[in-house]
This record gives sequence, C-alpha cells and structure tokens, in this order.
Amino acid sequence: MNHLMNPLLQRAADAPAIKPAVELGTPVLLTIAAVGIAILLVMIIRFKIQAFVALLTVSILVAVAATIPLQDIFTVVSSGVGSTMGKVAILIALGAVLGRMIEVSGGVQSLADHFTRKLGARRVAVALTAVGFLVAIPVFFEVGIIVLVPIVYAFAKIAKVHPVKFGLPMAGIMLSIHVAVPPHPGIVAGAGVLGADIGLIALISLLICVPLGFLSYWVASIMNRKDYELLPAVKTQVEEFGSKSLVKVGHDGPGAAAIAPPRPGLIIFLIAAPIVQILLGTVGTLVIPKSDPLYGLASFIGNPFLALLVAVALSFFLLAVRRGWSFKETGEIFEGSLPPIASILMVVAAGGVFGNVLQVSGIGGALSKTLDTLGVPLLLLGFIISLALRAAQGSATVAIVTTTGLLSAAVSGGGYSPAQIAVIVIAIGFGALGLSHVTDAGFWVVVRYYGLTVSDGLKTWTVLTTILGLAGFALTFVAWILVGGLGA
Repeated sequence: MNHLMNPLLQRAADAPAIKPAVELGTPVLLTIAAVGIAILLVMIIRFKIQAFVALLTVSILVAVAATIPLQDIFTVVSSGVGSTMGKVAILIALGAVLGRMIEVSGGVQSLADHFTRKLGARRVAVALTAVGFLVAIPVFFEVGIIVLVPIVYAFAKIAKVHPVKFGLPMAGIMLSIHVAVPPHPGIVAGAGVLGADIGLIALISLLICVPLGFLSYWVASIMNRKDYELLPAVKTQVEEFGSKSLVKVGHDGPGAAAIAPPRPGLIIFLIAAPIVQILLGTVGTLVIPKSDPLYGLASFIGNPFLALLVAVALSFFLLAVRRGWSFKETGEIFEGSLPPIASILMVVAAGGVFGNVLQVSGIGGALSKTLDTLGVPLLLLGFIISLALRAAQGSATVAIVTTTGLLSAAVSGGGYSPAQIAVIVIAIGFGALGLSHVTDAGFWVVVRYYGLTVSDGLKTWTVLTTILGLAGFALTFVAWILVGGLGA
C-alpha cells in the first residue's frame, strides 16, 4: 500500500503512552468534547480568531479538562504537530512548487483556455468532477487536491467565479473514493480487521461511487447558486494566473525571444505523471508478494513524496530549462511558492494537535463504546459509530479502524458471507465520509485552498460530505439486500 498512513493512525503507534490522571466517566468525556468543539466554532466564526490559534487554544483547554497531566500536555501537542506535519508538510510543499512552476510558465492558463474553449464553463465543472474520480483512486485525498488546485484556480479566473464553483464537486467525489475504495489506508485496514475480501470491496464501492459522482456535482451546483466570500490570499493567487507580471515566457534581457505557453498536453503530462507513478507503485504492491525484493521497489516508486519530487524535477527540465530560466530565477519561483501555504500548514498542524488530544484523552473510545450499546442492526451500527467518530476526532482512517475493531467479534460470530462482510466494511467507510468539519485536517485543506471562510466551509463542504455519506450508506444498503443481507 503506497499511500501515506493517515497522520492520526500513525500517531496512535508513535505517541508516548500518556494517559489522563483521572479516569473520567463517559458522560463527562463526551460533554468535554461537545463543549470544546462548541468553543472552537464560536472562537472562529463569531470572534474571527485565527483558526490556528483557536485550535491550539481549545486543544489545551480540552487536554486540561480531560485531566491529561499538565507536564504531558505539550508532549501531546508536539506529538500531534510532528505526526501531522511529517506526513502532510512535504506533500503540500512539493505540490505548491509544482503548481507554481506550471502557473508561472503560463501552462495552467493555457490548459484552462483550451478546455474552456472546447467545453464551456458548465462542462468544465463536469469534466473536473470526472477527473477527480479517476485521480482519487490511486492518490491520497490531500495530494489530489493539491495537484489539481492550480487548474481550479485558472478555470475560476477565466469564468470569473469563486474557485469553489469548480472545486467543490471534484473534492466531494475524491473524498468519497478515499474512504471507500482500496487501496486507501482506512478501508484496507478495516478490511484487514474484519477479514474482508479487498477485491469485492473495490468492485462494490466503485460501483457505488459512480452515482455519488453525479450526486456530488448536482448538490454542489445547487450550493454554488449562492455567492461566497473569497479569502483575500486566495483571491490574489487566482488573479495572478496568466498575468504578465507573473508569467515568464523566455529568456530575460534585450533581444530575448518570447516562448509560447506550454501546450495543454505537456501540462496534462506533468499533472498526470505523479498520479500514474503512484498508481503503478500501488498496483505493484498489490500483486507482488511482500517477500519479493521487487515489493520494496514498487513501494518506493509509488510513494507520494517521490512521485511529487519526480514531477517537480520534470517541471524543471520541461518548463524552466525550456524557457531558459536561470537557476536564480527558478530558485526564486520555488521560494515564492512556499509563503502562501504557510497558513495552511499551521492550521493543518493545529488540527492534528486537536485530534491527538481527543485520542489521548479517551474521548473517541468513550463515544464508540456508548454507540455500541444502542442495539441497532449491525450495518447501521457500523455506519453510525464511524460517523460519530469521524465527527469527534476528524480522521476517517481512525474512525474506520476503530469501528471495525469494535464490531470484529460481532462480525466473526455472525455467520456472514464474504460479500456481506465486504458490504459491512463499505458501510463503515461511508460513515467516515460525513461530517468533515473543524476536527478534520482535510476540512482545512479544502477550506483554505478554495478560499472559503470557516462558516462557508461548514455550509458547503461539511453539508456535501454528509449528504454523500448518507447517500453512500443508502446505496450500500441496496448492495446488502442484493447480496442476501436481509436473510443473514
């Protein structure tokens, strides 16, 4: 499996063995979580406190309230930052460099002009949703957003609309794929816990995700009838696309010949290259035995870090060298790509801290045990527990793995067929799709890259993911009936 392990899942293995000083009851822990999230929302939405500061402040307050020892609180904080940034920061930085190189060369504008002429603005949104579906199968959710966001910006500039108009439906189906389709880490780990067949899961979940793609486009188109505030930093980035002050067309100096912007095919190649590389590595790890030396090579080749690094190198030779940019100019472009992502990195890091505090405090475990006593049918119970855990601590992977662990005894003793077990895992996966909000690092990536306020992010992204999660579960229930679940 070439995808990066979700930061929260990895954190569970790497974090020091820190426990609350006092074992609080489940009602108290759930109350602390609810109050903490409420305070966070009020700070960000009502008082306009910067999200990084708000997340860090609430994380510390929740840690104190949950009786995590005072001397250990900042160990938990640093662990949350380190685990999250270690997995996300390099990806975001490399993605930003690749996007800036394409952007400065005029390539994104060229690509956007080409497809807008061919398809029109309305069909561009449909095409991007379809592209998002395909990209999301082999690529980690955040990587796909980062790789494709320059195109979203360019299309938004041409159509003179908010980037969310094009980006929202695409991101919706990408997250749907991420939570339900192997080889993404959560669904694969959940299948391992319950002993489910990966091939059956992939077949069923992909069939379900096809109508979800249409639903994502339709729901997003309704939401996008409203105009949303565009954050100034993203507005500046969108306005820069294609500007003469930004785009370098050739050598500097007297008599320098202008070079036409890169052809759309070249830009498609640069965007597709890391996706194809990750896909090849993923397929390799699925078909090659782990004992074979080639397994390690496939895992290395398909690592998203290496894939994006190779794409950056290709952009250097195919864009910078082709245009005669000096090493100094290219270095300035590389450096110029990093300041705009600083706020994204800090917010994502703080989101990781909050998730780590919720995990160490035992709040996630308390919630899952409470839901496990409700006495509802297994398929629905898996969906509800996963959804609640997703809302509480943010990580889809942790929600899936925790839920499958809680239900493993019931599944193993229930006499279910392989197809039924596969459907149960898929239902749990779609539970982890809904309610993506301030506890989720992916929420902040979408909100910040698309230039949404937190309030608008909750009205659009959170609502869209929840609708897709519910629809995914409804279609999963149909699959349950088709595989004979009602008679089990």
